[in-house]
Amino acid sequence: MNTVSTVNGGISFWYTDQGTPPAREPLPGDTTADVCIVGGGYTGLWTAYYLKKAVPFLNITVLEAKFCGYGASGRNGGWLYNGIAGRDRYAKLHGHEAAVRLQQAMNETVDEVVRVAAEEDIDADIHRGGVLEVAYTPAQLARLKDFHSVEIAFGETDRVLRGARETCERVNVTGAVGSTWTPHGARLHPVKLVQGLAATVEALGVTIHESTPVTEIKPKHAHTPYGTVRAPYVLRCTEGFTANLKGQRRTWLPMNSSMIVTEPLPPSVWDTIGWDGRETLGDMAHAYMYAQRTADDRIALGGRGVPYRFGSATDNDGRTQPATVEALREILVRFFPTTAGARIDHAWSGVLGVPRDWCATVTLDRSTGLGWAGGYVGSGVATTNLAARTLRDLIQQDSGQSGPTELTELPWVGHKVRRWEPEPFRWIGVHGMYAAYRAADRRELTSPRAGTDPVAKVADRLAGRH
Repeated sequence: MNTVSTVNGGISFWYTDQGTPPAREPLPGDTTADVCIVGGGYTGLWTAYYLKKAVPFLNITVLEAKFCGYGASGRNGGWLYNGIAGRDRYAKLHGHEAAVRLQQAMNETVDEVVRVAAEEDIDADIHRGGVLEVAYTPAQLARLKDFHSVEIAFGETDRVLRGARETCERVNVTGAVGSTWTPHGARLHPVKLVQGLAATVEALGVTIHESTPVTEIKPKHAHTPYGTVRAPYVLRCTEGFTANLKGQRRTWLPMNSSMIVTEPLPPSVWDTIGWDGRETLGDMAHAYMYAQRTADDRIALGGRGVPYRFGSATDNDGRTQPATVEALREILVRFFPTTAGARIDHAWSGVLGVPRDWCATVTLDRSTGLGWAGGYVGSGVATTNLAARTLRDLIQQDSGQSGPTELTELPWVGHKVRRWEPEPFRWIGVHGMYAAYRAADRRELTSPRAGTDPVAKVADRLAGRH
C-alpha cells in the first residue's frame, strides 16, 4: 500500500476535504453576556443553538481557542449513533428503568440531529444506514451475543442479530462470523456538520469569538488573554481539551484516537466489499476500530494509536505516528483485502474526554452558575446534542422559565466522579491498559476459545470500565 503521499496531520481529512473556514474575530476585550459558552465544538454550538431557539433575546457568547470544530468535532469518525458512555453504571446507581430512559433519549437524539440538519439546511452527507458491529473471532462472537442481549434489555427491540452469511451480504468483512445491527445510527461528514452549525447559530444572533483561549473559568467569569466575559452562566464545553484549563488537569483524561482515509475506491473494489447500505462499521475487539464509507466512496477508519500523552498533553495539528498509520492500515487490509493496493490519502489524530469512571455527564451548579457537559469517551457526535438540550433545560429551570423536564431527570445529570490519578500513575495505567487490550486481541485472533481473554477482564476492572 502506498503511504508516501499520505498527508499526516493538518487537523483532519475532513478539513482538507471541506477547507478551513475564514477566521472569526477574537474577543476584543472585557464584555458581558447572559450565557458564556467555552468551546466551539458540537457541545458548545448545540447548546447555543437550543438556548437561542428557546429564548431568542438571550445574549450568548461562544469562546473558542482555535476555530470551531478544531477538536474532536472536526476529527471524529462521523458516527451519529445512539451509544452513550456510562449507561451500565447508571443502571447500577439509579436502576434499570432510569438507564432505559437514558437509552431511549439517545435513540431519539439520532432522529433529532437528522431533523435539525434538514430544517437548517445543513448538508452534512448524512446517510441513515444504521450501525453494524461485527465479530471475527469466537471470543468476539460471544461478546457480541452478550452485547446484543443487553441492548435488547435496554429497549432496543429493533436491533438485529446476524450470522456470518447475512453479515457478509451486508458488508463483506473477511472472517466475520456474526454481527449486530441497529437502525439508530447514521454516517455523516463531521466538519460539514460543525461548520453548518456554527453558521446557523451566528445567523440566530449568537456571538462567536475564535482564537480566544480561555485560561480559567470561575463563577460568572471566563478569563482569556484578551479580556474577561462576565455572565450569570458559564458553561464548560471543552471535552478532550478540558485539561488545558486551570485546575482541570485531572478532571477528564485526553485520550488519543487516530484515523486514516483511503483514496476514493473504484467500483471493482466496492463489488467485493459490498457496503451498499453505508452503515457505520465497528468491531468487538478490545482495542476496537470504527469506520465509514464516505460520500465520495473512500473508507475512513479509526482506532487507538498512542493512547495518551504524559501530563494530559494535547496535540496541535493531529500528526500521527507512522506506526499508528501502519497499524490502522493493517486493520483495513485484514477487513478488506482488496484495499491492499489503495493509497492512504490522509492520517490524523485527535483527543476525546474520558472521566475516571468512563461515564458521560451533564451538570449545572445552581449555586455558582457553572455548567459542563462531556466525558463522551468517543461517543459524542450524538451525545453532544442530548447534552446541549439538557443544559438548555437546566438553565431554563434555574432561571425560573420552566420546571423539571424529562431531560433534567435523566440519570447522567449531576453525576459526580473522582479525579484521575496524578502522574506518572495515570500514564502508566492508561498505557498498561491498552497494552493489555492489544495483547488480548492478538491472543483471541488465534484462539478457538469463546471466552474473553482473562487479561482483558483484569484491564477492564482496573480501568474502572466495569
